[in-house]
Amino acid sequence: MTKVLYPGSFDPVHNGHCEIVETAAEVFDQVVVAAIRNPQKGDGLFDLVDRQEMLREVFAHLDNVEITMFSSLVVDLAKEIGADLIVKGLRAVSDFESELRMAQMNNALSGIHTVFVPSTSRHSFLASKLIREVARFGGDVSTMVPDVVAKRLNETFAA
Repeated sequence: MTKVLYPGSFDPVHNGHCEIVETAAEVFDQVVVAAIRNPQKGDGLFDLVDRQEMLREVFAHLDNVEITMFSSLVVDLAKEIGADLIVKGLRAVSDFESELRMAQMNNALSGIHTVFVPSTSRHSFLASKLIREVARFGGDVSTMVPDVVAKRLNETFAA
């Protein structure tokens, strides 16, 4: 049985993330999606508990997907859950450059390899930061995020 870890901030989770999780769920036996508060990205729009709830709702249809959150090194969580691999999505060449460095560091620290899953072109422009920005100014992101996330974004910015 192959267990993989898909870590990210998921603030908010968008259709590009969904594509990566659904692909990983087809290829691997078990997928653990782990939300983290990334200090490099500043304060999140949604707290970790909210993100975890949204992720659970979004991926409830996938029996082999588990949701968790963490505040440690990715490799520490990977070891803790017994992950065989780390999964990362790629949208563009620029993602590959930064993700490759991270994958090499993670491998040096733990011996765990990273598998890259490219997104389709229809999702390659999606980024949580852009979705937050558009939603904050009243733009329609409903085709870019799962329904539960669109609802949460509308509620958050309607106030």
